[in-house]
Amino acid sequence: PGVLTETTAEMAAALTFAAARRVGEAERFLRAGRYTNWLPTLFLGELLRGKTLGIIGAGRIGEAYARMMMEGHKMDVLYYDLSRNEALERYAADYGDFLKAHGRRPVACHRVAQVEELLREADVVSIHTVLDDTTRHLIDAGRLALMKPNALIVNTSRGPVIDEAALVAHCRAHPEFRAGLDVFEREPELAPGLAALENVVIVPHIASATRWAREGMAVLAAANVAGRLTGKPAWNRADVTPFLGEDPPPACPSILNAKELKIPLYTG
Repeated sequence: PGVLTETTAEMAAALTFAAARRVGEAERFLRAGRYTNWLPTLFLGELLRGKTLGIIGAGRIGEAYARMMMEGHKMDVLYYDLSRNEALERYAADYGDFLKAHGRRPVACHRVAQVEELLREADVVSIHTVLDDTTRHLIDAGRLALMKPNALIVNTSRGPVIDEAALVAHCRAHPEFRAGLDVFEREPELAPGLAALENVVIVPHIASATRWAREGMAVLAAANVAGRLTGKPAWNRADVTPFLGEDPPPACPSILNAKELKIPLYTG
């Protein structure tokens, strides 16, 4: 917890812009030697500034991504989550007041009761939920049909949240629809036809692939083993980044089943 937050949120943002601005298509076009002259209609994409962002799963990563898009690109946010994210709503309200004080349109952030409402309203939908029986194929053919014809969907959570065959069919039928995927339903395999779709950006599950995050993951794993062997208590806070500094706390950073293992909690 904490180590993957910003890294994964940045990948969600990268996929969002790569899909919206057709970066993959344009690069393949250029590398194939097909670029002969500038044209005003060449690879027209979508401007995201001021549009509506839908977040499915407003936990740490979803919140970080929402803040990036809200502050950087003045997007309004709708989020669907079992719990209200009061911190995100306060952030949006405070930032909205700042914009209003400077004569600019304030941003808004609202929680929706049904995922269908989010899908109908959002220009961009980014998935940050867990995978369980309630979220497997949460995005299926019926829910894809609710989205705007030129909407964009991003998934950096778990592949099976999206029915990949349904997504392939939807992207074929709606060439203005875009998708950015870091995860897949049956990794490392892709659904038939997915790799051939020009309106889909795909990367091989690299959302955590920054030097800082990967080094941090290794440090935390080693600290857990060392801490357990020396009888240190379990860290009881969500943010484990203090363990990546020069003076780490005397605890096991991220043992989630501390109670089951009868490891006392850190109280320092």
